[in-house]
Amino acid sequence: MLDRFAIALLAPSLNRGAEHLARRRVHADHVTAAGFLLGVGGAAIITQHGYLPGLALLLVSRVCDGLDGALARRTRTTDRGAFLDITLDFLFYAIVPLAFAIADPAANALAAAVLLTAFVGTGSTFLAFAALAAQRGIKNVAYPTKGIYYLGGLTEATETMVCFTAMCVWPGRFAELAYTFAALCALTIGTRLVAGWRGLSS
Repeated sequence: MLDRFAIALLAPSLNRGAEHLARRRVHADHVTAAGFLLGVGGAAIITQHGYLPGLALLLVSRVCDGLDGALARRTRTTDRGAFLDITLDFLFYAIVPLAFAIADPAANALAAAVLLTAFVGTGSTFLAFAALAAQRGIKNVAYPTKGIYYLGGLTEATETMVCFTAMCVWPGRFAELAYTFAALCALTIGTRLVAGWRGLSS
């Protein structure tokens, strides 16, 4: 829901950063991989109860996620790069709830499992529609820079990172935050099912 606004807000800074990297011949795929590894590092720190340092790495990881696309558009966009980007994005979003479950299994494991199930639902509706939209040549004019059809919803990347931030700031409230966000994801799944059904009905 908030991704379009976040993209517009961050685009000038990301474009400047991408220009700097392009001049140094940095490859977009390397930025994608680096961002994912930073996310893994942040999640690992969270498992050891280093919530704020872990959050710092998670946020830097998402900066890299914005930089790689801006950099690719200045050099050369590839299907391989789009595949790597979306795959590592979904893995990133999965490892954060897992990290909280490892940090405190008794308090967090069930809530993390519910949230991960919700993520499977939002991810599957997103990717299934994107695959079929590509077959039909359907474009999303709201997200023209995305490598695949970007089916929006109530819980997008921006909302997810706001939730992860809240979890790291108030780790003792992970379970209630996870259940609340899972419920919002359920609404996203519902709206995407309706949008997909209508969009592919013709």
